[in-house]
Amino acid sequence: MSNTSNPPPLPPVSGPGSPQDVPPVPGSFPIDPATLPKPIRDELLAPDPVAIDTSAVELKDGLNHCPKCGATEIRHKPGSDLLICQYCRHEWHGERIEEAFGLGEGLDQLSGTVIASGARDIAADSASLMSFKCTGCGAEVTINTENSMTARCHWCRHVLGVNEQIANGAVPDAVLPFHVKKDDAVARIRQFVDKRRLFALKEFKEQFTPENVIGVYLPYMIVDGKASADVAGKGEIKTREYTRGSGEKKETYYDADVYQVDRHVDFTVDDLPLESSSERANHDTRANTNNIINTILPFDTKNAVKWNASYLVGLSSEKRDRDVEQLRPRLEDQLLSIARSQVETSVNRFNRGVRWEQERLDVHGTRWVAMYLPVWLYSYHQPGSNGGMLHYIAVNGRTGETMGSVPVQQWKLLMTAITVGTFLEGIALWILGNS
Repeated sequence: MSNTSNPPPLPPVSGPGSPQDVPPVPGSFPIDPATLPKPIRDELLAPDPVAIDTSAVELKDGLNHCPKCGATEIRHKPGSDLLICQYCRHEWHGERIEEAFGLGEGLDQLSGTVIASGARDIAADSASLMSFKCTGCGAEVTINTENSMTARCHWCRHVLGVNEQIANGAVPDAVLPFHVKKDDAVARIRQFVDKRRLFALKEFKEQFTPENVIGVYLPYMIVDGKASADVAGKGEIKTREYTRGSGEKKETYYDADVYQVDRHVDFTVDDLPLESSSERANHDTRANTNNIINTILPFDTKNAVKWNASYLVGLSSEKRDRDVEQLRPRLEDQLLSIARSQVETSVNRFNRGVRWEQERLDVHGTRWVAMYLPVWLYSYHQPGSNGGMLHYIAVNGRTGETMGSVPVQQWKLLMTAITVGTFLEGIALWILGNS
């Protein structure tokens, strides 16, 4: 007779590998954001960036075809925003980025972070060398995106360009074509140098040649934003001014009424440029004069066209190496400066000025677009201690605005200062002697 009773229960399983030691499946226990530290909570609850696809579908094979004859020998027509076919001479205008993707609209409706294709984060493992298969003959063409965005096929002479927005940061969303021609830029730089020729370093004057002036597209992030700010501080209104003492001990004093000043401002920014190259953004005046490039702003970024590498043929370019999150602190500094200027007219009555003691900025929404801006550039490295000094003279490739730094001969400045000082001293003594 068989035993139909149930077998005794197995002892509980324990030890490594047992079900009790297996961690729960991700998501099986929902996380309460309220229990998390604020930085983690804010990151968790922040909305994901909205993407704008600015890729040029018609250019993904690396070739830019003339819409009239189909040729690939395309160039930028100097002094204009036009592209011109080198075979049939057909000319056409690139589509403006703002009109193509509606980037000039909805500033007051911005919310969260909106990022265009070319402004996406740079891939950590991105390579500078990109290969294309020429559709003309099938040969492989390699382009080094560190310094160029185009290359010519060795066999069939087709010109290929990097036109697709890929995640390595090589391709921006838009380009602002050069208007100022090289001859004009050279003349402007020469005029700038000539005004300072008396004190300029001899080697600098000797090495300046038109061949050393290069046209370069510099990488920028163009930002639209919606923000609000609160600023608070002490404002002073002068009520009385008087002096005490006499002669060299005379001192001026004043009395003033002090008021608490509080201001709130809501504002938007349109096409704010931020340098997206860490090298160009380095404004250490002990090493270089990069900040010169900021002095030739603004650029008419409203006229920027959809990215097309044909605008860069024969010119140099620099790659972006800073992402959106790395640029946010710089953006917030700029927005605070704008907020202060916005409230400036409302505090004119404080004739002794306002000392802002508290500032708060709330950024409600931003939109980021990667863009190449045109600059004619002449650089000179002045030898010296700690690596010397790198001087720049820059010309805005759209407006012709020119600014720069010219290395000077210090002894000439010193002699001039001594001579001028002696002359003024002589005049002072003559006046005293005849009074």
